[in-house]
Amino acid sequence: MTARLAFVLFALPTLATAVTAAEPKPFPATLAKWQGFARHDFKVGELEATVVVPDKALAGRPWVWRGEFFGAFADADVALVKAGWHLAYLKTPDLFGAPKAVKKWEPFHDAMVKDYGMHAKPGFIGLSRGGLYCMNWAASHPDKTLAVYLDNAVCDFKSWPGGTPKKLGTGKGSEGEWKKVLAAYEFKNDDEAVAFKLNPVDNLAPLAKAKIPLLLVYGDKDTVVPHAENSELVYDRYKALGGPVERVVKPGQDHHPHGLKDVTAVVKFFTDALEPKK
Repeated sequence: MTARLAFVLFALPTLATAVTAAEPKPFPATLAKWQGFARHDFKVGELEATVVVPDKALAGRPWVWRGEFFGAFADADVALVKAGWHLAYLKTPDLFGAPKAVKKWEPFHDAMVKDYGMHAKPGFIGLSRGGLYCMNWAASHPDKTLAVYLDNAVCDFKSWPGGTPKKLGTGKGSEGEWKKVLAAYEFKNDDEAVAFKLNPVDNLAPLAKAKIPLLLVYGDKDTVVPHAENSELVYDRYKALGGPVERVVKPGQDHHPHGLKDVTAVVKFFTDALEPKK
């Protein structure tokens, strides 16, 4: 036996071990079904997580992360899973995208990428108040963000839940939810909340610099999250910053129902972000 052949034969088991070690771990815990797909419910630290697995994952294991309201108005979510995307959700309610919420998301992202072999940059689905979570994550983690789809999304908590009750916007607002915002952000009073400068409408520069694509879907008669104070303002400001942005305006539509009857545009949006044209 030559020295070269002996080296190759000796190295083969080591190489096989290395390849096996690099394989992602299977998702743990409860296995159920969601829209016909395998659903895993498990904990990351003390937080409840959900991951829906496609029948055949796309190369690179891309995934979309729902900011809030898992399973609500989920036609786009289902279409993406059918197209080979994983779908994920981490339960952090009543935190309105506050810094503590973004901090809680970080271990989940790490686990998804390092333990479960997912793409380093998830796409995000920000429905209603979920927009605060997704946009605030993107602003603080542009290197860990593929693209953001916003659906009648809250992009300024002064507009909602502030709104007319606090004389901060034209929408219905909510006194109870406003109190939760103050607690989540640890504001001492209303004045501190009003002075806050890191709502998504005011903090688009990090996303624009990273050229993170945005897709805005909204009704132009939304009485809860008025488009002029949220999605439309984001669209105008992001475009002015040179950020890649698309929008689909639903004439005469209020806050509900969310989503689109034909979600092809949403699937295409994420697909194009994942595989940009040369």
